[in-house]
Amino acid sequence: MTDDLARLAAALKAAAPAPDAAAKDRALRLAMENFDRAQETAARPRPMSDRPQGAGFLTGVRQMLASPMFSRLTSRPALAATASVVAIGVAITLWPAFQRGEVLPGQVALPTPRAAAPTTAPASPAEATYSQGAQPGTDALAKTMAEAVADAATRSARERAEARPEAPADATRPRLAETLPAVSAEPMLDAAGIIAASPPPLARPEADGFAASPLPDSEAYASADPNPVRITADDPVSTFSIDTDTASWPVIRSSLSAGTLPPREAVRIEEMVNYFPYDYPAPEPGTAPFRASVSLSPTPWNPGTQLLRIGLQGALPAVADRPALNLVFLIDTSGSMDDPKKLPLLKQSFRLMLGQLRPEDRLAIVTYAGSAGLVLEPTDAGDRATILAALDRLDAGGSTAGAEGLRQAYQVAESMAGEGRIGRILLATDGDFNVGISDPGALEDFVAARRRTGTYLSVLGFGRGNLDDAVMQALAQNGNGTAAHIDTLAEAQKVLVDQLTGALFPIADDVKVQVEFNPAAVAEYRLIGYETRALARTDFSNDRVDAGEIGAGHQVTALYEITPVGSPARLTDPLRYAAPATPGAPDATGETGFLRLRYKAPGAATSSLIEVAIPAKVTEPDTDARFAAAIAGIGQLLSDPRHLGDWGWDQAIALAQGARGQDPFGYRAEAVGLMRLAQSLAR
Repeated sequence: MTDDLARLAAALKAAAPAPDAAAKDRALRLAMENFDRAQETAARPRPMSDRPQGAGFLTGVRQMLASPMFSRLTSRPALAATASVVAIGVAITLWPAFQRGEVLPGQVALPTPRAAAPTTAPASPAEATYSQGAQPGTDALAKTMAEAVADAATRSARERAEARPEAPADATRPRLAETLPAVSAEPMLDAAGIIAASPPPLARPEADGFAASPLPDSEAYASADPNPVRITADDPVSTFSIDTDTASWPVIRSSLSAGTLPPREAVRIEEMVNYFPYDYPAPEPGTAPFRASVSLSPTPWNPGTQLLRIGLQGALPAVADRPALNLVFLIDTSGSMDDPKKLPLLKQSFRLMLGQLRPEDRLAIVTYAGSAGLVLEPTDAGDRATILAALDRLDAGGSTAGAEGLRQAYQVAESMAGEGRIGRILLATDGDFNVGISDPGALEDFVAARRRTGTYLSVLGFGRGNLDDAVMQALAQNGNGTAAHIDTLAEAQKVLVDQLTGALFPIADDVKVQVEFNPAAVAEYRLIGYETRALARTDFSNDRVDAGEIGAGHQVTALYEITPVGSPARLTDPLRYAAPATPGAPDATGETGFLRLRYKAPGAATSSLIEVAIPAKVTEPDTDARFAAAIAGIGQLLSDPRHLGDWGWDQAIALAQGARGQDPFGYRAEAVGLMRLAQSLAR
């Protein structure tokens, strides 16, 4: 330590150097870059009141960095003015402890400094600053102190590690390094000379014309890259699972209403399109449980392509003909639900729903926070006073043992099972599982194993801020259920009153769609949306592969943009040696493609097949087709507008405004208003 002290003393006694504007600018720039990285890193951890405590020093630092007060106190001029003072304060404060070989409580060991590097290759960005002609003095003092502090910390940590026996590994518990954000393996000196390790900033590609929309706290979404344009000659078959979820649209609406563009990963176009009702023909009595309709019309954003619309309409049996229900409300009462848009809204929403149940329906309530519990034994739906009293007693607090709640909910549902009754769990949560099973993959396996009992699982999301949409989607898709997001009481009316029959009574399970395009008529195609529902071609006929369900009266809409053979809008050049169309091929009958659908009756193990030819005739789109195209267009504007050309907000708003139709509940009028708001936010 003698050499280090001598170096520090000499630096302190050195005469003040002449100001060096270049060194100051370099140091200030580096400090600002590291500060920006620290702010972005601080925004990643989830600020939750119910997260297990004791995370230690790093959690405290992250919370301090994320606080509004810290943001006000850490302007760029203030940081620049205090950088060298911080360095001196750190050295003076920590030096006695390092002399004694102690490590302060809660201290994180500093990265080991690099070995001396040739002057032609500085070891770090900060060292490069000093090697580019900076005069000795304040900058050199900060660098010297940082080197001394790092050397002492490294030696002390090494000595303590050698003296302490290594604890046996516990494979069942994650290591600390696995629970913290990844950091750079290289030490980094900031402008004050203090060593800090920070991860690089999150990369978020921006589409032309859009401002960055900050992720609210730590929300996570189930998303995938947009479907690519496919060449029909190479890949003529498209296969996917149907999706009747609507969660994406309320999330987008809440973001826009809060004055910000939604996160791009929250935009799932098929859920946006399927949020709105359309006038599709219903199946004839005694036929399949749903009917498929197809139409081909010009694409609004590209005159050289066509828009293929596939619409499915489920049968709606009379209320008196529906089976009795066994419902288990699985309600998240953890601390993260203590928000007016979460547990209080949840209670109000379930009150609305109770009026739609019949006396022979039965209902139980399971809650989960730090642990799961049965709040209401299975009770006849007619006993409203008992049910409402149980709801009123619910309070939020504790961590989120969601997996334990799921286990108990399935046990209760199995105990209620009876001949001819439909069992369904309605999970109401913000999706934040932080105790027990929390990985979406593990939850998928757990729920997939339990769906064989015949109990459906649907998910209702509440609130924003720490919404874990990825978990909710994993549960709903693997539990043979649907996912919706409730952000207002009006949305609760839509989901739990107006559309309750479709939400609770399945008419077809494992519904799969497969479209075979005719290469003699279609050069290219792309499926708009359904990225998280893609299936392999071989999955279509495999009855062991799970897919989506259709409820009573449910509708499903899917859109393809197709490029006819010979169209100037084709994005790929035809191959020189491609085989010509075979004489007598299906194009001679005027077919654009062929639609196949597979489904199972509820509880059945074997699927049935529906086939529909897709004619080549292009017609003018009706009101529903135009509105669906407008919604698909704004979905692309909010996520990935690469295929829209010059078509933008003005065209999307005009198209939707002209296709409002009857709109008895005002859903389309609201959508036009949100489009206008999004246009203003995108400028």
